[in-house]
Amino acid sequence: MKHLHLLYTLLFGLAVLLFFGLAYPHHLHYQEQFQLFLYDSDYVWEVVRRPGGVADLLGRFCTQFFLFAWVGAAIIAVLLSAVQLLTLRMATPSSSHKRGEKGFLGGIKGGFYGLSFVPSFLLWLFLLDENALMGGVWAVLLTLLAIWGLSRLPGGWIRRILIIITIPILYWMVGPAWDGTHYHRYPTVVPVLLYAAWLSAIILPLLMRLVERGKWKVELSSYILVSVVMGTLVWKNSNFKAEKVMGYDFMATHQQWNRILETINKEKPNNQIGVTVQNLALAMRGMLLDHMFEYNQNGIAGLLPDVKEDATSPLPTAEAFYQLGMINVAQRTVFEAQEAILDFQKSGRCYKRLAQTNLINGQYEVARKYLSALQKTLFYREWAEETLPLLGNEEAIARHPEYGRLRQWAFKEDFYFSDHVPPEMLESLYFSNTDNRMAYQYLLAYYLLTGDRERYNHFISVKR
Repeated sequence: MKHLHLLYTLLFGLAVLLFFGLAYPHHLHYQEQFQLFLYDSDYVWEVVRRPGGVADLLGRFCTQFFLFAWVGAAIIAVLLSAVQLLTLRMATPSSSHKRGEKGFLGGIKGGFYGLSFVPSFLLWLFLLDENALMGGVWAVLLTLLAIWGLSRLPGGWIRRILIIITIPILYWMVGPAWDGTHYHRYPTVVPVLLYAAWLSAIILPLLMRLVERGKWKVELSSYILVSVVMGTLVWKNSNFKAEKVMGYDFMATHQQWNRILETINKEKPNNQIGVTVQNLALAMRGMLLDHMFEYNQNGIAGLLPDVKEDATSPLPTAEAFYQLGMINVAQRTVFEAQEAILDFQKSGRCYKRLAQTNLINGQYEVARKYLSALQKTLFYREWAEETLPLLGNEEAIARHPEYGRLRQWAFKEDFYFSDHVPPEMLESLYFSNTDNRMAYQYLLAYYLLTGDRERYNHFISVKR
C-alpha cells in the first residue's frame, strides 16, 4: 500500500512539473523578474525580522530559480508534493507507530486517501495567479511541519511546554494565518485559496482519521475523483492568454528576435504587448516597413505605446526605446516600472537595464551601484562582473557592439518628454545619426500607421 501511495504522489508531482514547465513557464519568468534576491546579510535580516519573514525569505529564495522555467517547475512540484505527504502523514494515527508500522507512510489506509491531495491542489490553484507569491506555499508547509512534529511528541508537560514555545516561533516564521505578510503581491488582495489550502491541510487529516478505512480500490477511486475534479479546476482557471503575453515580454527581454518572428508567424498577436514586441522584432531584423501590414497592428499604440503607471506593460516599450537609442527615455520608463512594483521589491531585470543605460550615458558611479547589487545575486553576478571593467573605459565602450552603437545613436540634445512619443522625436533621433536604421523604420512606420502621407513624402524627399 505504501508503494501505491508513493506512486500517486509521484504522478501528482509529475503533473505539476509538466504543467508549469510546458503550459505555464512564462508565469514563472514573470515572478522572477519582480524581485532581486541578494546574498547579503542586511537583505536577509530586513526580510526575516518581520512576522512571516522566514516563509517570505524561503519563497524569494525559490523564486530566483524561476529564471529557468523547468527548475522553477521542479521546485513547485517538490513543495506541493511535500504538502500532500505531510497532510497524509498527519492523518496517520499515532498508534500505528506503536504497532511497529514504520516509514513515513506506514499505517495509512484511509479510504478517503484522495483528500490528502486537496491542500496541494488548492495551492496549485493559488499559484495560477501571477501575483501569488511562493512565501504563501512555504507558510503552509512550515505550519504542517510544526504541527506534524509536535504531534509525534509524547504527551505530558514537556509537550505542552514545547507547544507554548513553538507558537511564537511559528508566528515569526509564517506570520499570522489570517493576516499574513507577503503571500500576494497586491497588499489589498485576500488570498482566499491560500487560506483554504491552509485550513484543509489541518482539517482534512482529522476527517480522514474518522472515516472508515478502505481497500486500495476505494483509495484509487478517491484519488482519481479528486484528481479529475481539481485538475479540471486548475485547467479552467489557468490564464493562458496572459501566458502568451508574458511569453512575448520574456523573448523581448532576452532579445530572442528570431524566436519572436517564428512565434508571430504561427499565431499573430492581437494584444498591445504582443504587437509592440512583434514590431520591435521586425525592426531589429530590418523587416518592419516591408512586412508590418502582414500582421495585426494597433495603430501607433502597437508601435510605441503611451507609458502607463504599472510595473508590467511599460517594460516591452522600454525595450523598444532602448534599442532605438532613446536611452534616457528607456531609463526613466524602467525606473518608474520598478517603482510601481506593488510589494516594493526591486527587480533584477530592471537593475540590469538601469546599469546599462547609466553606463551608456557615462553615469559610471550610478551604474556601479546597480552592478554592485547584482554582484550579490546568483544568476546576474557573472554578467555584472563582466560589465564592471567597462566603467570609465571609453575605448572599450566605443568598441562594444551594443553600448558603442547605442551611445552613438542617443539623443545629443535634451528635450521635454511626456508619456507619448511624437514623430518629431523620431525625426530628431534619426537626423542626429542617419546610421540609425531603427529610427528610420519606426518613423516611416509611424507615418504609415497614422496615414500621414504628407509628412511621409516630406521625410522621403528630405532624406534624399
